[in-house]
Amino acid sequence: MPSPFDQSTYQVRLDWGVEGLDRLASADVVVVVDVLRFSSTVGDAVASGSTVSLEDAVGWSRNGAAVAARAGGSVVLVGSLRNASAVARAVATLQERRQARTSVAVIAAGEADAAGAVRFAVEDHLGAGAVISALTDLGIDHTAPDAAVAAEGFRALKRALRHMISASGSAREIAEGVDATERITSAGLVPTSTVAAAELDAHDVVPELRDGLFVAFH
Repeated sequence: MPSPFDQSTYQVRLDWGVEGLDRLASADVVVVVDVLRFSSTVGDAVASGSTVSLEDAVGWSRNGAAVAARAGGSVVLVGSLRNASAVARAVATLQERRQARTSVAVIAAGEADAAGAVRFAVEDHLGAGAVISALTDLGIDHTAPDAAVAAEGFRALKRALRHMISASGSAREIAEGVDATERITSAGLVPTSTVAAAELDAHDVVPELRDGLFVAFH
């Protein structure tokens, strides 16, 4: 008997972190949302023509990269505020190619503490909501209640994204200094700033995980 928490009756689903991914029913597409800073940084790197290895990303992101690594046989896309509409278009393209209803698990990475427990993260809720809202705009709108709440929260706060992101605990933590910044730089990437991470649809490139590398979806 299906779990009441697997959201399997809905096309678009939402949960948090690796445990949330495991809790949901298997989906055709997994969209990983880790706004500060895995998704934004990988998105910007791929948009600039680079590729990013999953192995390297796991070394500097214990949140988003861990979800991507766990996603198994699903198509794995990386989403953020910076490419939310492009992610929705990529999902629509995949559905058209498959000629079948395509299920989507949007996984907000959240913030993992030293023990691995995931807490709610404002920026990821907004980022996930932006992707889900864009999916709805394209008619992919059979959303679980969890997903619908995130989308409506994004719509309500769309004009305040910069303030919401900059005022988040994650942004304040980054401003104080975190080890991940040096690890990202050491991997040859430029960490996306908090201000830039709050920009909606800044580019139209969607990283897809293929053979251990994040490359541009085509």
